[in-house]
Amino acid sequence: MGVTGEARIARPPADRTGRIPQQRGDQLLDSAVRYARERHWDVFPGTWLEVLGGAERCSCGSADCPAPGAHAAGADWAAQATGSAVGARRLWAARPTASVLLPTGRAFDALEVSESAGCLALARMDRLKVAPGPVTCTPHRRMLFFVLPGAGPKLDDLVRGLGWPPHSLDLCARGEGDYVAAPPTRIGGRGAVQWARRPTTANRWLPDTEDLIGALAYACGREAAAERTRERPRPPRRT
Repeated sequence: MGVTGEARIARPPADRTGRIPQQRGDQLLDSAVRYARERHWDVFPGTWLEVLGGAERCSCGSADCPAPGAHAAGADWAAQATGSAVGARRLWAARPTASVLLPTGRAFDALEVSESAGCLALARMDRLKVAPGPVTCTPHRRMLFFVLPGAGPKLDDLVRGLGWPPHSLDLCARGEGDYVAAPPTRIGGRGAVQWARRPTTANRWLPDTEDLIGALAYACGREAAAERTRERPRPPRRT
C-alpha cells in the first residue's frame, strides 16, 4: 500500500529556520481514500492545524490542546466514519487539511506501548518469526500495533497469565469507542504519525492479540524493570 512514510525511529533534527511545515491536503485525502479502498478501514476527518500569528494552533481553538490537529472535531465522529472510498473523498474534499483518524473496535484494535518497548518487541517478533500487523509510531514516542478487534476485554488476563500484574506494564488497548491518528497526520509541531510497519498485502490478515502479547509484555516488563532500577536510591558512598 503506497501510503506516506515508514518510520525511521531516529527522529530528524528540529527545523531551525522557523518555517512552519505544511500538512498537504492531497496526501491526507489520498491516504484516507487508500485506507478505505485498499484496507476496508473506516476513516473520518478530525481537526487540523491553522497558522495564527505565525504559530500553529489546533482548529479546535484550545491553546493547550493535547493533540493539536489530530483529534475528533465533534462528539458525532463515530457516525461520520465511513468505509467508502467515495465517502472519504467527499469528506476530505470539504476539509482537505483535516487529520486522518481511524476508529478502533471495528476492523481492528490497537495495542499501545512506548516507542522503546515497541522497538524491542518488533526485534523480538522478528527473531521469533512472529508476523505483526501494521504498526504506527507517533510523535509522542508511542507505538500502536494493529490487531483483530476484541483486544481490550482479554488483555489483562493475557498479561496476568504471563506473570505480570496488568497495571505494572505500560501496555493498553484501544478498542470500541476510541480512535487512532493515521499517517501522514501531523500532531502540532512534534511531527507526523508514521508507519513503523506499513500496511501491505502480507499483513492484510491482522494478528490476534494472543499472537503479539508475549513479545509486547516482555518488552514492557523489561522497560518497567529498567525504570525501577533508575528510580532505586543509591546507597551513600563510603568516605
